[in-house]
Amino acid sequence: MTEETTKQNVEKALSEIRPFLNSDGGDISLVEIIDNKHVKVRLEGACTNCSLSLSTMKAGVETTIKKYAPQIETVVNVS
Repeated sequence: MTEETTKQNVEKALSEIRPFLNSDGGDISLVEIIDNKHVKVRLEGACTNCSLSLSTMKAGVETTIKKYAPQIETVVNVS
């Protein structure tokens, strides 16, 4: 998968997740994709201080990104 395709797929995944985060006053943005395997995102708004942000990252964000881009190995929040 090309880097551009990976970026497009990660953005599709974030578009799927974003409405759920928005409904709680938060948001998410793509920061960087490294070596076509590692994704850095930034949780924003209410998500930055939420006690459930770690669960959101693992169960929501990482799972959805890997659904669209299965070669991704890690997803980290760089807030």
